[in-house]
Amino acid sequence: MTVTPTVADQLDRLRDVDTHGIRFEESYIPWTDHVHGMYDRAALLDELLDAGRPRHFGVLFDNIPEFSSLLGAAAFSGTVLAGLNTTRRGDALARDIALSDCQIVFTENTQAHLLDGLELDGVRVVNVDSPEWAELLAPHRGSPALVPAATPDDLLMLIFTSGTSGDPKAVRCTHRKFTEPGIMLADRFGLGTDDVVYMAMPMFHSNAMIAAWAVALHGRCGIALRRKFSASGFLPDVRRYGVTYANYVGKPLSFILATPEQPDDADNTLRVMYGNEGSAPVAREFARRFGTRVVDGFGSTEGGVSISAHPDAPAGALGLLPANIEIRDPDTGKVCPPAEFDAQGRIVNAEAATGEMVNVAGAGAFAGYYKNPTADAERLRDGMYWSGDQAYRDTDGFVYFAGRSSGWLRVDGENLGAAPIERILLRYPGFAQVSVYGVPDREVGDRVMAAVIPTGDVEDFDPSEFARFLDAQPDLGPKQRPTLVRVCSEFPRTATFKVVTRTLSAERWHCDDPVWLRERGDDEFRPLTPELAATLERQRADA
Repeated sequence: MTVTPTVADQLDRLRDVDTHGIRFEESYIPWTDHVHGMYDRAALLDELLDAGRPRHFGVLFDNIPEFSSLLGAAAFSGTVLAGLNTTRRGDALARDIALSDCQIVFTENTQAHLLDGLELDGVRVVNVDSPEWAELLAPHRGSPALVPAATPDDLLMLIFTSGTSGDPKAVRCTHRKFTEPGIMLADRFGLGTDDVVYMAMPMFHSNAMIAAWAVALHGRCGIALRRKFSASGFLPDVRRYGVTYANYVGKPLSFILATPEQPDDADNTLRVMYGNEGSAPVAREFARRFGTRVVDGFGSTEGGVSISAHPDAPAGALGLLPANIEIRDPDTGKVCPPAEFDAQGRIVNAEAATGEMVNVAGAGAFAGYYKNPTADAERLRDGMYWSGDQAYRDTDGFVYFAGRSSGWLRVDGENLGAAPIERILLRYPGFAQVSVYGVPDREVGDRVMAAVIPTGDVEDFDPSEFARFLDAQPDLGPKQRPTLVRVCSEFPRTATFKVVTRTLSAERWHCDDPVWLRERGDDEFRPLTPELAATLERQRADA
């Protein structure tokens, strides 16, 4: 029987490695120095944290080596690190600190101002760029190596959900939640001591920690850290550090592809790009341009449902539905039938076939939310994990994402998923990114509205050409066609590049971006004038 290691076990294997380690900007830290620095910090945490309260501390950092150091210190000391989102502000950030029971928040010069003026109820703030940090750490320099004492199911980190549809929840992440997928991915891609893992996704998010940091630990790879993701800096970093493996979540592939193509783009060391929420066309183009393998999976911070990519998957499919995952009607609990398609490829039984992905074998990697039993109860019902993610499957067992629970529109009495509409709109060559959502309307329930980012300038959007494109899509049903199009230069986003759809939906047409209207039966889109907007507002108010 294989015993699951802890994060401390994985780090212990690196404590004498002096041939490679962490590269960050102009600095280099061999693994042996990095791990021995974790022992020093573990001793300091034992001194600073009150054992009579939850031994939790927060970190408000960009991607810097100190983040890794303090998480390792937590692994060795049996304490818990809360990853604080650097895009949160004011009372929202204070709320996250209080919810996660932080006794101390460690920050750095670039982020310290975010804590100014917050009511933190006695929480101590330590800036690791300050003389105070050096003074605190000095007595513990050279602390002896620690024997890993944690168990795989001990809590190690609190990671907040993205909060795209409400207040972020703190997901309980155990040692097991890091090490098991880290082992799987490192072994799957054959990563070892000659590999370099690139970390540019924010380290307070699960994608960076599970799909990169934990992978590097098991493979005993080097790590190249970037403070924040940069599309233009990606390829230079790959070449500078000899990166062989990188991870992503959301739209970074699209951002990198938007940089000017060069004839030598494929002249690089990158072997594998692994992540989730990248579209199939974008993944194919990225693989072609940079001469690398792109593997897109499906998963969430909670970890209750995971779907791996499949080489034979049809366009738009996530992969094969695993044996332990079923698509169930959230109201009746019954298994949904397979999707049926007409000759044009349109799903004809969307309402019956679309349901929630459910792990019928149990919670999977989900260890619960911190101090949120109501949310736990929503996820875990009758011994099964209800993901909140909508999907449908075809007769061959391939599964298609249909949106989050909040990503539903109800048009003329029919439930429509936003994700399938987005996939169709992304075929339009003039669009780089698309977000679809509903806005209330008295007559139809929801209007389908699309916010789009053109491949060129906002002024280049051609409403007549786009109308013709919509009419030519055989698998786009009449109710799925957007009647409102907002042409943007950028979207509101979380720190992990997820679109904050609730903001777009709430703003509706009250924005500085050009908005175009095409009522049903119209041949063309027309600019949304103040008079037309007032009419829509009256219809919305009466809805």
